[in-house]
Amino acid sequence: MNTFKLLSEKGHRIGILATPHGKIHTPFFMPIATRGAVKNLNADELHKLKSEIILSNTYHLIQRPGLDVLKKQKGLHVFIGWKGPILTDSGGYQIFSLSKFRTLTRDGVTFTSEIDGSRVSLTPESVIDAQLTIGSDIIMVLDECPPWPCSYEFAKKSLERTLQWAMRSKKHFERSMKKRGVPLSTRPLLFGIVQGSTYKKLRDASAREMIKIGFDGYAIGGLAVGEPRALRNKVLEWNTLVLPKEKPRYCMGVGKPEDIVDAVRGGADMFDCVIPTREARHGRLYVRNSKKTITQDGFYKIIRIKKMVFANDKKPIDMHCLCTTCQTYSRSYIRHLFSIQEGLALRLATIHNLSFYLSLMRELQTL
Repeated sequence: MNTFKLLSEKGHRIGILATPHGKIHTPFFMPIATRGAVKNLNADELHKLKSEIILSNTYHLIQRPGLDVLKKQKGLHVFIGWKGPILTDSGGYQIFSLSKFRTLTRDGVTFTSEIDGSRVSLTPESVIDAQLTIGSDIIMVLDECPPWPCSYEFAKKSLERTLQWAMRSKKHFERSMKKRGVPLSTRPLLFGIVQGSTYKKLRDASAREMIKIGFDGYAIGGLAVGEPRALRNKVLEWNTLVLPKEKPRYCMGVGKPEDIVDAVRGGADMFDCVIPTREARHGRLYVRNSKKTITQDGFYKIIRIKKMVFANDKKPIDMHCLCTTCQTYSRSYIRHLFSIQEGLALRLATIHNLSFYLSLMRELQTL
């Protein structure tokens, strides 16, 4: 069943992706709710920001609150009060980010938990089962995200493992859907992940093999791990030339506003990143330059709201922003909240930065 409808390719792709919990307009950005919560915001605030989807992480949810809790709560949607779609990462990124705490084998990966030192084992099959328990709308297969830079030999071996895991994931998913009697119309979507580091030969091979296995969508993984912007755009170009245009393309972990614009113009549809919420917690807030279009360098700037220069600034963070933070509070007040370490500062800053990102995506949906 084709769940993605491509509406336009003029300049860049615009479409609609259908999921069990609703349709999402592409290109779109997913706020990060790693453990079931976007830091400092609740589900109602995300709804008011017009976020159509959030992203959570399977590895972290397995640990806390745990699959037993989520099963009893009838899934993550009910547990956190979120009615829209949820994409769950498989834990493949943690193979990269927690490399000191894991052991890789043919069968999967075992982590030493950073919480209590216990063992957390993931296999292609167990990750599918976990995401079905979570109630994910978009399920990601288990993959190995290699570091950058890495040798060709390392990337090739890593890719071989990722392809084997993808095949096992697809077979297990199909068996699970058949066993549960889930009709095609209500199935979650299953995405494969293209890897291969920054080697064109491997990237091409990965994309072609993933297409042979057959998925509802394709993620471009292994980017935003330290490589230069120009190289990232080149890798994206290699993959989008091979991946089928009738399937959604997810550029994982990207990124800064200009990186997202680059990737949208390069043919990608879906994005996630911790940047807007993390920057908000540090008092770094996005301000749009109304004199420039989003295709021009310098279409925004970042202000550091903790600086003394904002102590008496009566203006909102961004004169053109329609978020509740900018419509209600001054730069001076938000700086004051940060200076007294008031938790409200983090909430108001997060609302604004996510509003900036989500507004950027809506603008890209209409260009």
